[in-house]
Amino acid sequence: MRRSKRFLQEEDIDPMATVSNLFDVAMVFALALMVALVARYKMTEMFSKEDFTMVKNPGQENMEIITKKGEKIDTYKASDESSSSGNKGKRVGVAYQLDNGEIIYMPE
Repeated sequence: MRRSKRFLQEEDIDPMATVSNLFDVAMVFALALMVALVARYKMTEMFSKEDFTMVKNPGQENMEIITKKGEKIDTYKASDESSSSGNKGKRVGVAYQLDNGEIIYMPE
């Protein structure tokens, strides 16, 4: 019994020692969550070096066009005519691309 008391007295018990590794655990969790979200939403194109254009929700009111040229990523959102921005526009037609690459514009 005497030996166990001396063992406890000689060892310094630091309650903050276990907390010091929580930052590392949080960083690993955040990185894993980010990788899982990128893989889930198939956004791996954002990290490639190629230029691309992506359309989210095509033909709907909440449609977005995302373009990447080099390091610059632009997002264009569809808006209604009552928006307060200076640039207003409306849909004037539809463009179709044929199998041979030709684009045909059809006014409405």
